[in-house]
Amino acid sequence: MEQKIAIVTGGSSGLGYAIAKKFTANNIYTFIIGRDKANLDNACKEFGANCEAIVFDLTNLKGIPELVNNIVSKKGRIDILVNNAGINMKKNLVEVTDEDFQRILFTNVNSVFSLSREVAKVMIAQKSGSVVNISSMASQYGIPQVIAYSASKSAIEGMTRAMAVDLSPLGIRVNCIAPGFIFTRMSSAALDNDPARKQKVLSRTPMGKLGMPEDIANAAYYLSSDEASYLTGTVVPVDGGNSIGF
Repeated sequence: MEQKIAIVTGGSSGLGYAIAKKFTANNIYTFIIGRDKANLDNACKEFGANCEAIVFDLTNLKGIPELVNNIVSKKGRIDILVNNAGINMKKNLVEVTDEDFQRILFTNVNSVFSLSREVAKVMIAQKSGSVVNISSMASQYGIPQVIAYSASKSAIEGMTRAMAVDLSPLGIRVNCIAPGFIFTRMSSAALDNDPARKQKVLSRTPMGKLGMPEDIANAAYYLSSDEASYLTGTVVPVDGGNSIGF
């Protein structure tokens, strides 16, 4: 079989790192995109020959067509796109400026749309492909102090359904993962410093524990694989039941 080609944005850390690691370990040639060259290079060294790093700021919308064309010129095709990169901001609603709000939406929504549009052009020509978007529990229910992030991730879920309707008749599946509370260095530090919040998270999670980045990676690998060939337009909570917990 021809080796599949994937793009994972934000692939040098956190959930993106785990997804890229899963892909490369399963012989998927993976381009990881991010802004920190040192982090990207270190990740690629760990992932081995199936990884290639691209230093690029996804808010540079005008540069995205050239970015995609360069990948296609190297490998001839793009089979998988994982839109993982995003930014957050914790701030009281009344303190969020218009500039704050627009900055979050521009990175988390506009960049995802522009990259997906350009990759879709390639996948339409191939008559095949899989797009996996990453949303959040912030799109499933209200979480305080993340108004802009919540708006952006709700947009991602709406875009997933709209993209699926447009692209699935052309052979391209589009799905979304809504991660719950996942154990990373950043989340662990935040929860350990706020015992009440940590207890609230765990008490409403039926499985009673945080998820691991590998849980998200496994879901992304499945959704992008041929085993999920009849799945499109779905939003899959990978959250230990947190979104339905009481």
